[in-house]
Amino acid sequence: MTRYRIAFAAALTLALTTACSREDGPAPSENVTSEPKEAVEAPGDDDRAEPATLGAEGWGPLRIGMSLDEVTAAIGADAQPDAFGDPAECDEYRPARAPAGLFVMIEENRLTRISLSDESDIATREGIRVGDPAGAVTRAYGDRVHDSPHEYVGPQGRYLTVWTTGDTPAPYVEDEAARGIRYETDETRTVRTIHAGGPSIQYVEGCL
Repeated sequence: MTRYRIAFAAALTLALTTACSREDGPAPSENVTSEPKEAVEAPGDDDRAEPATLGAEGWGPLRIGMSLDEVTAAIGADAQPDAFGDPAECDEYRPARAPAGLFVMIEENRLTRISLSDESDIATREGIRVGDPAGAVTRAYGDRVHDSPHEYVGPQGRYLTVWTTGDTPAPYVEDEAARGIRYETDETRTVRTIHAGGPSIQYVEGCL
């Protein structure tokens, strides 16, 4: 009799254990599909993209010929609004959200020139930066370069100008549709300033 009780008790314990396991365990997975998770773009992914380069037509969100309002919407207003200059006539300044060393020229409320100073690490589309030797310019453009003496540090310093569009055969280009890029070098033949845009890239003293 005792043997039957033990066997019955063992069977009952096993049955209860199995039932509890089924109740406490996870629900059956049949007919359950796992929705694929959408890839979440990490903040700053766009910033890790290829850096914007400077070309004759513009840089990043800026395009030569765009309005002052469009420039402001793209990279901010004048970082020093009380400085000298009137965009209705001519003004040259660094926009508040522009990279270090990038300046814009606004004439008659239109963007006519983008300039890079020695604080900039932006490259042109040919891979040339401020601080590079003049030889890098001539190697990149070949006989397309118009080489002329710098107004202040010539004859060693040079203006190396390349026009990409427009009526540009004259010594001084006046065609408003012309687009080009100019590299200013110092007496050591090092690029010190880069200008891109229309005829205003030829201005020697900015808006003065």
